[in-house]
Amino acid sequence: MVVLDRARIVTETGIINDGHIAVEGETIVAVEANGPGAAPPRLAAEAVDLAGHWVLPGFVDLHNHGGGGGSYATGDPESALRAYRFHRKRGTTTSIASLVTASVDDLARDVAALAELVDDGVLAGLHLEGPFISQARCGAHDPHLLRAPDLPVLRSLLRAGRGAVRMVTLAPELEGGITAVRHLAESGVTAAVGHTDAAYHTARDAFAAGATVATHLFNAMRPIHHREPGPITAALEHDGVIVELINDGVHLHDAVVRAVFGAVGAERVALITDAISAAGLPDGSFRLGPMRVRVSAGVARLASSDAIAGSTLTQDAALRRAVLDEGLSIVDVSAALSATPARVLGLDGEIGTVRPGKRADLVVLDADLAVVGVMARGRWITRFTGNGHAGAGGNGHRARTPPATESA
Repeated sequence: MVVLDRARIVTETGIINDGHIAVEGETIVAVEANGPGAAPPRLAAEAVDLAGHWVLPGFVDLHNHGGGGGSYATGDPESALRAYRFHRKRGTTTSIASLVTASVDDLARDVAALAELVDDGVLAGLHLEGPFISQARCGAHDPHLLRAPDLPVLRSLLRAGRGAVRMVTLAPELEGGITAVRHLAESGVTAAVGHTDAAYHTARDAFAAGATVATHLFNAMRPIHHREPGPITAALEHDGVIVELINDGVHLHDAVVRAVFGAVGAERVALITDAISAAGLPDGSFRLGPMRVRVSAGVARLASSDAIAGSTLTQDAALRRAVLDEGLSIVDVSAALSATPARVLGLDGEIGTVRPGKRADLVVLDADLAVVGVMARGRWITRFTGNGHAGAGGNGHRARTPPATESA
C-alpha cells in the first residue's frame, strides 16, 4: 500500500485541504481528511508526505495528435509511444490518439497498427478527425483527401480498428452526414461535429441523431451570426453535447473560455490539447499527417498558409492557464480535464475522479500548479521526491493561490 499524506486533494465536490489517499495495487482504497477525530493514515509500505501539494485525478485527453517528437498521425507504434510517454509525464494518464485526414488505405493501415496499442492498454482508443469534413473548414487537413461520409468506407475504417476507434469527427452538412452520425451512435462510437460549415438547423439535427461532442468548439467551424447561429450555438444549447476547448491562448481568447464554462458548466467542457509532435520541442519544421507545419513562438501553422495546425499544448499548461490566468475554479478545471472526458469515453466508472474504487491515476502539483509527480495505475511515472517546497515549480507563473471553492 502507498499512502499520500498531507495532500491538498481536488475531489469532484470540492477540496480537502489536508487529507490522505491510500492506494493498493492499481486502486484508490481511501480518500480521507486529516485532523482531530479523523482516522490516521493506514500503515503502508510507502508513505509519502506531500506537505500540502495538490493532488488531482490524472488528465484525460480526447484529442491529441502527438508530442515530444512522436506522432499518432503516422500510425507508427514507436512514434505513438513517444508521444504517449511525453504527455503522461505531464499528467495525461489517459490518451486518445487522433489521426488526421489521409487516404482511406493509409487511414485503415494506421488504425490497424495503433489498435495494437489499444489492445495492450496503452491508448484508450482512436479518434478519426477526417476525412469526412468540410472543404470550407478543413483547417490543417489536406483538402484533396476530404470526402463525404460514405457508410461502406466508414464501416471499413471501424473494422480496421477492431473496436479501437472511439470517436469520429465529421461535418454533418455533407451528403450522408446525418446517416453517418446515426450509424456511429448505433455502433457505440462517439460522433463529433467538427470542421463544419453546418447551418444551425443541420447541427441540431446531428445532435438529435446522436452526435455528443463538438470538436474544438469555435475552431474550424462556422462562426455565430445573429441571423444564422450555426453549429456553435446548437452545441452550446444541447444539454447532451460535450464541447472541446483548446485553452492555449491562441485558439481561444480567455474571455471565451470563461464564457463557455459559465454557460454550460464544467460537466460539459472537455479541455483538450490538439497537440502535434512539436509539443515540448523547440520551434522548427514538423509534419501533421501529410501536411508540412512550421512552429514559431510555440504556435503551429501550416507552412503553406497561416492556418493554425494543432497546438504545442500540454494539459498541465491548459490547467495553469485556466486557473491562474482565467480565474476558473480548480475544481471545475479538474473536472474538464478528467471527469468530463472520462465520461465521453464511458470510463467514468474507472477514472476521472479521486474516489475509493477508482484507478490510482493521480497528478501531484506544486503551488504554481507545475507537475511534480505522476502516478498511473498505482505506480509512479514521475516520482514525487519532496525536494524543495510547494511553489518551486519553475513554470514561469508567479505563485498564486488558485480560486477557492467549498471544501469536500
